[in-house]
Parts: sequence; C-alpha cells; structure tokens
Amino acid sequence: MEQGWQGRDDRPPLDLACDVLVVGGGAAGLAAAVTAARQGLKVTLLERYGFCGGAAVAGLSGTVCGMYEASDDPSRPPVQTVFGFLDDFIARMEARGGITGPVRYGKTFTRVHDPLAWRETADDLLADAGVSVLYHTVVTQVLTADGRVEGVCGYTKQGPLAARGRIVIDASGDADVAAMAGLACTVGDGGRVQNPTMIFRMMGADVDHLRQVEGEDSILGPHVGDLIAKLHAQGEYVLPRSKIFLFPTPRPNEILCNVTRVVGRDGRELNPLVVADLTEAEIEGRKQVRQYERFLQNHVAGCAQAFVNDTGVQVGVRQTRQIVGTRRLANADVLEGRKFADGIARSPWPIELHSGAKPRLEWLLEDVYEVPYGCFVPESGEGLLVTGRCLSAEHEALASARVTAQCFSYGHAIGHAAALAVRESVAPRDIDGRDLRQVLNRDGARLD
Repeated sequence: MEQGWQGRDDRPPLDLACDVLVVGGGAAGLAAAVTAARQGLKVTLLERYGFCGGAAVAGLSGTVCGMYEASDDPSRPPVQTVFGFLDDFIARMEARGGITGPVRYGKTFTRVHDPLAWRETADDLLADAGVSVLYHTVVTQVLTADGRVEGVCGYTKQGPLAARGRIVIDASGDADVAAMAGLACTVGDGGRVQNPTMIFRMMGADVDHLRQVEGEDSILGPHVGDLIAKLHAQGEYVLPRSKIFLFPTPRPNEILCNVTRVVGRDGRELNPLVVADLTEAEIEGRKQVRQYERFLQNHVAGCAQAFVNDTGVQVGVRQTRQIVGTRRLANADVLEGRKFADGIARSPWPIELHSGAKPRLEWLLEDVYEVPYGCFVPESGEGLLVTGRCLSAEHEALASARVTAQCFSYGHAIGHAAALAVRESVAPRDIDGRDLRQVLNRDGARLD
C-alpha cells in the first residue's frame, strides 16, 4: 500500500481566551505574567520547556546579573540599584537556599542561583498569582486581524492550540511573536550577533582553595588567559576563549563555568536564528565543555578532582532579534548613564561583548542608565508588547540591557502596562511611560 504524508492534524484545537497572553517563561515572561495576574487579570503563560527560567535555567547562565553598581573601589560593598519584582524573586530564592550572596565579578557583583530552585520558585509565583500555565507548548503562528495581534496558535502533545488575549506579550527572547506577525525587527550588528556559549557546572571543586589561589573575583586573572592561549596555540587543547569566569554556586563544592566560545567550523560567528547554526552550536559547545574541563582539572587550583555534572539544556543564546520600537535604546544612553522621564527600568551593568578570545567590558561606574517604555512597544501593529532581551536597542546597548535583573524589571513594567491597557481599554502605545513609572514606583521599583 502506498503511504503518504498526513496533511493535517484532525484533532480539535484547544481554545483558550484570557486578558493577557504571555509567550515565554524566562525572567521577563515570569515577571510580566505574575505582575499582570496580581492586578486581577486572567493571564495565560505558554512555555516551550517543562519549566520557567529561559536563558537563566535552560541556558544555565546561572547568575542574576545587573543588580549592583560597578565601582573602581574594590573596598566598596555591593550597592543594589534594581528593585521591584526582583526583590520578591530573590527573597523566595533565599528562603530555599537557592541563591548565593553577592559574588565579585570584576568591578561589580552578581548572584549565583540553583536552577532547580529557580524552577520551583517560578512555579510557586505563578500558582500564587493564579496564572494559567501551559508547559511543553510551541508557538507556531500568530493570530492577527486588521493589523492587531489577537493571539497565537501552538502545538501541544494534546494537539493544536489557539490562544487569544486582549493583550499579547512576546517574552520569547527572540521576538518570535513579533516576527511571525510580520513586524519590523533587527538582528544584531547588521545581522551579526554575539556568539552563543555552552555553560556548565562542575562538582567536586575545592572552592576555598580556588579562592585562596585565584582570589575572590569570579573573573580569573590574566595569567590563566595567557596559559590558555599558549596551550591552545600548541594544540594541546582546543580553547578558543582565554578569559574564564568561575562562580561558586549555592551547592557545596560546585562551580558554574562560563568559559566556552562557540563558533562555526569555518570560524564564523553562529546565528541561533539559523537552525543549522544552532545545531552546530549545541554539538560544538558540548565538545568544548570537555576541553575546558580537562584544562581546569590540570591547571586551575581547586579543580583537580572536579568534574562536569551538568550543561545547559540548550546552548546559551545572548542575542537574536530585537523589535523596532517607538523608542530605541542607544549605545550612548548606556555609556553616558542617561535617565528618562518615561524610564521604566534601570541598569548598572556594563556593555559586555563576547567576541574574540577575550570578552570586552565597558563599565558604567557608580551610576545607572534607564530604559524608556517605548523600547518595548512595536513601531507598528496593535495589541502586542514585548519584554526581555528582544527590546528595541542598538547592538552594543543590548550587550548591557539583556541581563537577568533587567529582564525581571522589564517584565514587571510590561505586566503593569498590559494591565493598564486591558483595564482602561487603551492601546499599549497610548500609555504614557511617565504614568507607568509612577505605577512601578508604587509597586516597589524605586526608580526615583
């Protein structure tokens, strides 16, 4: 009997309707969904994995960056500058023992989390707020009418899904909903994006000895980089990145390793929007993990007995698409610490460009910059807001604005914006960012 392709799925679709539909459960999507639900709205969150966390968990980025000011004074204690939803999340993680205190990272500090505690904390936040969550749901299409985004179609193991919301929030990280809706997007620096990385964890490390020899800074010193470059050139290892970041985690005798630089076999930067590139990145990333594991065991204090116990569920993605918004965060905004009357989030994080053998850091010292509301409002199209790293920003500016604490702040703001749009029956583009800023300050954001 001749066999052919089954041309359609005849199972009846799941039909869902809500006030606010959030696509993506990373830091920004989680904050947006919980914030909107706390305003009494019916909120649905769709997530392709079986857990929340996005790049922080699936990509194992492992740190909550962007909480603290940077300073040239090494004796200056951590100065927190980002507040709001972030505080709630951190407090819940601390109660679980799932996050460290501040860890030195160059001129600033970060905090290292347990990804399992992150998943559990997200589940609790969503349940407490009454958010309806569908895990293992892949969005495949956008529902539009007369230039308005009304919802999405997706696929689940139960069959097709149609979900509609009065406001849709694209928290996919890759501006997937915006792109499917045909809205204007940019990709990196003329199509060139920051390379992905495969982050991993090692158990069995003597963290105390590591710190005694290498110091408290999670960025290891130039002597380590010089050794890596030498061994790589001699062909003893394949170590394309010479700057190593090692972070002690909340677990005993464990370190988080951000050390790989994943490029194509032909030496070019890989683009995670290209399926063949993303596949190559996963395979190459796992190979590099073993090379750096061997190097750490043989050459870095405290790592002789350490071993890889986990890698990211997926390769870590730093950058793909950004929307074209009604405003755009400029490189100069970051470098000059600019503030805006309609700023709805703030950041002290440096421009952090991962290309070449050594990542480049451009610090903003003892200051913050602010991100305007319009960076999350598409230039055209109605009914859609974005949040997370797909905000409207120049290439270098995004290299600062994309990190975790800021994504929590963006989600906090956009959750409130969605609630205002629904309750007052206004288009997101008609919301005044100055009014939104006041709402956020009343909710603990401390922007003033």
